[in-house]
Amino acid sequence: QVQLVESGGGLVQAGGSLRLSCAASGSIVSINAMGWYRQAPEKQRELVARITRDGSTNYADSVKGRFTISRDNARNTMYLQMNSLKPEDTAVYYCNADIRSRGLAPYPYWGQGTQVTVSS
Repeated sequence: QVQLVESGGGLVQAGGSLRLSCAASGSIVSINAMGWYRQAPEKQRELVARITRDGSTNYADSVKGRFTISRDNARNTMYLQMNSLKPEDTAVYYCNADIRSRGLAPYPYWGQGTQVTVSS
C-alpha cells in the first residue's frame, strides 16, 4: 500500500512564502514523475508544477518565477517553495506521483490535500 502525505499549508499574507512537502511511503519500487495540483472553490483542479525523476520541471504560467518544485529521490519526498504569494493562489494543493509498487504497473497516486490561504 502506498500513501502520499502533504504538509506545510496554512494562512499567509500576500507577498509571503510557504513551503509544501509531499512524502511518499509504503511498498515503493520507484517513483517517476511527481507533481503539485491545486483546486480553488468552484474551479477545476489544475496543474501547478511537475518534476520528472531526473529533475526536469514545468510550471503553470501563473506561478513561473514565484514557485519552485524540487524532489529528494532518496527520501521519496517532493517540495514546493512558494514565494510572492497572491490571494489567487488560495486553493487546496494536492500532491500527485506516478509510483511503481512491487509486482504492479505504475499508478498515479494522490495525497489528501493541504489548504493554502493567502490573505490580501
